[in-house]
This record gives sequence, C-alpha cells and structure tokens, in this order.
Amino acid sequence: MFITPLSFFLHIKILSTLYVFSELICIACLAHRLILQSLRTCGQHEDQSFTCSITGMEFIMKAARIYAKHHHKGSNMNLGALRDEIVYVKNYMDVQYFAEIGIGSPPQHFAVVFDTASSNLWVPSSKCIFSIACYLHSKYRSRLSTTYTKIGTPSKIPFGTRSVRGLFSQDNVKVGSFVINQQVFTEVTREEFFTFLSARYDGVLGLGFQDVAAERVTPVWYNMLLQRIVTQPIFSLWLNRDPKSRLGGEILFGGVDSTHFRGQHTYVPVAQNGYWEIEIGDVVIGNNSTGLCKGGCPAIVDTGTSFLAGPTTILTQINHAIGAEGFVSMECKTVFSNYGNMIWENLVSGLQPERICHRIGICTRNGTFDVSHVEEKMVARSSKLQKLPNDESGLCSFCEMTVFWMQVELRKETTKEKAFEYVNQLCEKLPDPQGKSYINCDVFSLPHITITIGNKPFPLSPDQYVIRVEDNHDTRCLSGFTALDVHPRRPLWVLGDVFLRAYHTVFDFGNLQVGFAESA
Repeated sequence: MFITPLSFFLHIKILSTLYVFSELICIACLAHRLILQSLRTCGQHEDQSFTCSITGMEFIMKAARIYAKHHHKGSNMNLGALRDEIVYVKNYMDVQYFAEIGIGSPPQHFAVVFDTASSNLWVPSSKCIFSIACYLHSKYRSRLSTTYTKIGTPSKIPFGTRSVRGLFSQDNVKVGSFVINQQVFTEVTREEFFTFLSARYDGVLGLGFQDVAAERVTPVWYNMLLQRIVTQPIFSLWLNRDPKSRLGGEILFGGVDSTHFRGQHTYVPVAQNGYWEIEIGDVVIGNNSTGLCKGGCPAIVDTGTSFLAGPTTILTQINHAIGAEGFVSMECKTVFSNYGNMIWENLVSGLQPERICHRIGICTRNGTFDVSHVEEKMVARSSKLQKLPNDESGLCSFCEMTVFWMQVELRKETTKEKAFEYVNQLCEKLPDPQGKSYINCDVFSLPHITITIGNKPFPLSPDQYVIRVEDNHDTRCLSGFTALDVHPRRPLWVLGDVFLRAYHTVFDFGNLQVGFAESA
C-alpha cells in the first residue's frame, strides 16, 4: 500500500504533518466479471445475500458492503435498512479513507485503511509504550479478548520509506457483519513519530497478494475466501464524487453493484505477481501525446494512495499544461543551458536518443530508455514501493528528461527556438520534491488528461484531478498528480484515488484482472 507524505515518495502513502491532505488513503474494493454479468439477474434477500442464476445453475452469493460517509450535513438518505451489513468509512477531505473493523472477542474497534497495495493487517498494540503516536490511536489489548492466540514472532512491515515493527498475533477479525476466524495480524509496538502522529487511521488492512505479505502470512481477503465468507473471488470499489452526499463510497466483497457504474467494464490482466499491477498505454494531455508510455508502462491500482503518481518526465509536462507551480530545478536548467545545443545536434543527426547523455559524458550507463530487457527491481514495502537508490547523479536524470522533451518537440517539427523555450519552461515546472503542486482554482480552461487502458481512453476532467482544500474559509487547489520515480528505466504509475473516484473498479482475483467503468 502507499500511504502518506514525509519525503518525495512518502507523499504517496504517509500522512503529512504539515498538510493532512498530502497523503491519502482510500478504501479498496473488488469485483468479478462473472458477477458483473450475473448481478443483473440476481435477487437480493433481506440478509444481503443474492440468489443468482448463471447458465441454468442457481447459487447463493454473499456480499459484504463497506460504505464511505462524508462529513457533510443535510443529507436525508435513509441507511437504516442496511445497518447490519454496513461499515461506515470516513472520508477526510477526499484524501483519507478509512473504515472501522473489530479485532477480538468482544470486538475492539480500529479505523483502518483498506489498501490494495499491501497485504498485511496491522494495528497498534497496548505494548507500544515508547512511540508517542501509539498514544493517539486505538490499541489492541490481547488480555481483553477470549479468542486471542499468542504467536509472538517478531514482525517488520515496510511502510513508506520506513517500517512498523511488532509481533504477530492471532484473533478473530470482524469486517462489516462478517467474522474472519483466527486471522494472523501484527500488533505494532513501534511507530515512526512523524509518519503516524497526524494520521486519522489506526492501522492498515491490506487487500494485496500473499506474495508480498510480510512473512507470507495469509491476508484477510484470502481468509474470506478460504472460510467461505464470500463465495466469489472478487471485490469492487466505488467512490462517490458528490461531496454533499452522506454516502462517500462503497467497497463490496464478493460482488458488484450495477447502480454505481455506466456501460461495461474494460478488463486488463494483472501483469505483476504480488500487486494489482496492470499495463497502461499512452498518456495524453488535451490532444497531445506525451509519448513515453506508447509501448506500455506498468501501473499499480492502489486504493491506499490519494493522488495519481507517475514519472517526473510526464508529470512535468502535465504541470506545464495545467499551470501547476512546483519546484524550480536549477540543476535542470544547468544541464539544459550547458548541453542543450549538443543534445539538439545529436538528435537532428539521428543518434539514438538513449545514447546521447552517455555520449556527451553526463551518464555513465548506456541505453537508458531501453526498458524492455531491464530486470524489474521493485522493493515491496507492505503495500508500498520503495524508491531504489539512484546509481547515477541527478544531472544524468535531468539530461535524459531533456533528451526526451526535445525528441517530442522534434517529432512535432517544432523549430529549435520554440523547442528550447518549451524545455526551459518545463524545467521551471518540475514537481515539488514534497509532492504538492498548487494550481489556480479556476479549472474551466484546463485540459483533460487521458490514460489509455486496454486500448481505450480513460479521461480525467479538471474537476476530477483538481483537489480543493478549504482552510479557514479559504480555498486552495492542488494538482491531483504527483511525481514518482521508482527506477530510472522503469516508468511506474500508481492509479490512486484521483483516478478511482472517476472509475468504478473491479478487482477480479479469480481471473487475475482489473476492470474499469465510468462511475455513476
């Protein structure tokens, strides 16, 4: 999972102590293509189960629903009839989503992030006495549970750029109205001070794959299937885009609610074992291709990340197009000023772009852009991806970005003068290292940003990718895009809440695929 902010990468998964909105956490959800088709012929009973008919066979399907509730007054929606099957999830400023679960008998209650990019369940422990952050959150007390089983094995779960530490334990876990028996989880005994001090959640419930679980413990979602709590290996996610509604979203285990999407889902296969990782195609700004992902780029579907994260090379172009004010990189301008003419001449002469920075002596490696034969070196951190140490100087990265930008302009047959002016402007729009880029709240003139998935366009309108933050009767606007560079030769994207609010998402565990349809 990716959660919040302290550093350049943390802004994707660890709450910022300065800006609560800098690291968001959503709720995860999944679904199955078979259920998508079958729910149209299903009848729902009072106990929230469904009787479905598929190819002449009738069966009962159980589904657990988790709803998200906004902190807004005035809605008169009646949810009383659903109370037995609902867990209300709080939505804090569209950047933090968390729901209540129970651990133990009787249940001890915790607010947790449902995160598709991690696989462990962890909450603070009563044994956490040396971390101030633990005193600000609910803590699990094993002595109060009649179903507690001691394991005691040390546990270290990567989180952000750091980790949480504790001990494995076993107890019953209640999600909605369902109880998962004897679930292994981590009692956290040590938390990073700044990472969790301002977090409005207590822990994390991972919905990722067992391959990336710490010590390969069986995740909660796996036990839901093994214990036949749900009979279909899918779950689905819907986030409400109406800020005035009491209902902020829904996570549905074992099924799909057809009222929450329009048209048909576009399904793409899971490409990376361990993560809900898919392949995306070209990213288009307005009508202009950015080019980098035309041959395909990996993207992780992450309900625990609030922004849409991508490589700095593309995010800089997006920032330029939407007028986001970021960090002015003098290193970028230095490379461009000293080597711009040489880069242009090499491109015009036909030299392969991936060899230029090596040829002019900035990069020691050769062939940076050849990603097809590069071993994928991703470090799993319990739902996050950890940035790998950079084996090149920053100047090499800036050189490669400059080459890419100039190459795009050459393909447009832009003059040298206009290309140089454009690259200079891009240097000024490099994303802020802290991950926050401010923009004008007048969004009507901004372009759509379109991501290609399964050869189909998935556009995001300005209203969908601009995050509005109200503070002391003042409204500020943030770009919903943030930079993420995991590996210099592997341009990874993370489709977080900004994208998931626009598109209903089905996580098909049985067929290892993910589906997207326009949210309703």
